[in-house]
Amino acid sequence: MEPRKVLVFGNILLKEDSLPLRIIPALREKLPGVDFAVFDPNEQLEKEGHDLVILDTALGIKKVTLFSEKDLARLETEKRYSAHDFDLGFSLRFLLKLGKIKSVKIIGVPPRYPEKKAVEEIAEILG
Repeated sequence: MEPRKVLVFGNILLKEDSLPLRIIPALREKLPGVDFAVFDPNEQLEKEGHDLVILDTALGIKKVTLFSEKDLARLETEKRYSAHDFDLGFSLRFLLKLGKIKSVKIIGVPPRYPEKKAVEEIAEILG
């Protein structure tokens, strides 16, 4: 499933929400054909194409996990680190319903996961 672009969410100021951002250099080295783009949650997701791939921190998981549009309804929004955590699930479901995007894959990373292990598992999913 090697995409050309992965949208990376996170907040470098919050340790619990910064792992995806901290591992971008290692991911770029491991997967040079993939554009890991830091994404501002205020930007419009639908402008990024019809098939989105997102890398973000996910609470309540024990390892790097791949979610699809079928899992969006299950995304927990009660515990948030930033505004995008509340809006992301809603926005993605809305864009899918409108036909603005066709699919979405979210690679969830536990907040306190070893960086090297996260890079390996993300590369395995994307490779």
